[in-house]
Amino acid sequence: MEKNKPVVLITGASSGIGKATAQRLAQKGFRVFGTSRNPKPESVQQWTMIALDLNQPQSITKAVESVIQQAGKIDVLINNAGLGITGPAEETPLEEVQKIFQANVFGACQLMNEVIPHMRKNKKGKIINITSVAGYMGLPYRGFYSASKAAFMQVSEAYRMEVKDFGINISCLAPGDIATDIASRRYHSPALENSPYFNYYKPTLDLMNTHVDKGMSAMKVAIQIEKIIRSRQPKVHYLVGAFLEKFSIYLKRFLPQKVFEKMLMNHYR
Repeated sequence: MEKNKPVVLITGASSGIGKATAQRLAQKGFRVFGTSRNPKPESVQQWTMIALDLNQPQSITKAVESVIQQAGKIDVLINNAGLGITGPAEETPLEEVQKIFQANVFGACQLMNEVIPHMRKNKKGKIINITSVAGYMGLPYRGFYSASKAAFMQVSEAYRMEVKDFGINISCLAPGDIATDIASRRYHSPALENSPYFNYYKPTLDLMNTHVDKGMSAMKVAIQIEKIIRSRQPKVHYLVGAFLEKFSIYLKRFLPQKVFEKMLMNHYR
């Protein structure tokens, strides 16, 4: 029976959206492989944890090889793992920006590159890339995070068109604020009192953390992921979040640019 189960590989399965999704799919009859940089297999009963570090290309290759050796295939890839970053763009160290893009874009793309040949061989597969509502707009003090998610969305659209003839479908799922521990794991440029941005950045950082603390349950995202997996014709983009988060994307499309910019600045101030 184990061999007949659909095989799912989900990155960042030790917490948050990844863990909730692993739990949901394992309960629903999928064979789930979750990843983290430092997995603890003894704490997992329903799915298998393997090591994967998106900042280490060899780790990505090894993780995919491990799943293929154990399960013989990968039916679904959920590119969930990523890093956050906050701070004034001017004061954010570029080496930290490079780490964000390596994890959120380059590493995730390498993972797709490793998985797609196996899906192509089986003439089917689904890839769900977890992006962010932040990827639809440049947010103050989260500019590099917004940029990494926007880049991932755009390249996902290109991948989708290129692999469609092989029976592979790629979708993007953009969550809004989700109640996870991402704030404890993202890079923060320090709010320095002698910085010209201090009076704006410090309150904005506090507001971001409040939004995350009050965000929706990660299980709601997991339920949407399951729906996408079961869909015969998944859409290109999906949104999961509060009404105002989703509505802001439509406002950006239709409002004059300066009007939308003013609304966004007023919100964060």
